[in-house]
Amino acid sequence: MTSNGTTWTVGRVRSADGTAIAYESAGEGPPIVLVGGAFNDRSTTRPLGAALASDFTVYGYDRRGRGGSEDTGPYAVQREIEDVAALIERAGGTAYLYGLSSGAILAAYATGEGLPVTGLALFEPPFQAGPHGGSKPGLSDRLTELVSAGRRRDAVELFLTDAVGVPAEAVAGMRGAPEWSWMEGLAHTLAYDTTVTGDGALPAGRLAAITVPTVVLDSTGSPEWLRDAAAATAGAIPGATHLSLAGGFHEVPPEALAPALRDALLG
Repeated sequence: MTSNGTTWTVGRVRSADGTAIAYESAGEGPPIVLVGGAFNDRSTTRPLGAALASDFTVYGYDRRGRGGSEDTGPYAVQREIEDVAALIERAGGTAYLYGLSSGAILAAYATGEGLPVTGLALFEPPFQAGPHGGSKPGLSDRLTELVSAGRRRDAVELFLTDAVGVPAEAVAGMRGAPEWSWMEGLAHTLAYDTTVTGDGALPAGRLAAITVPTVVLDSTGSPEWLRDAAAATAGAIPGATHLSLAGGFHEVPPEALAPALRDALLG
């Protein structure tokens, strides 16, 4: 498959519980696995992957329940960590990890548990490090109930307001956007993301177990609570560095993010 001039090889790998995880790979160099967050699948991480492909062999994948990947219940965060392990094994046995949002938490947990990670990059893990932001109690259950009742739009709105912090009036303006139906299509996975985040508290003990070189990044256009979370995460990981890059709400353009990741991970 060719997209924007980059040729991707598509495949599937079996996780420890037998779930098939779909992935695509491109590029040359040491492997890096891209772990997306909420409303992400491998198509949304592809632009960053293309920007990294001149220096890395990039692996983008669909987290379980998304895109071409299967879903095996009941959900558990540990199963997603096993998915990352399966991707690393397919990549050759060791890999760099880049995680975005809830995917950053997964990448951090996988690394702290001793997976063979060469270096780690985390973009705005959504912990609650200050007085605002972070996950709300019972949010996963509420999201599951809404999706089970067929109320996918309500689930998306609840996640955006309560988990991400998007103002309600801004969410109302998003309903007519072309991507809204696609977001509704991923509504059943939002409870997975909030389960990964948990109560939002910074897991200092788990982060302190990370021993590989780590960079934590945030966007200058993100809300203060996400930027505080990035700084606190960097402070909790031994030897980690913290970088702020010019960008928008919870995102930095690939053309700016990719060089920063190359410099931080490859030196």
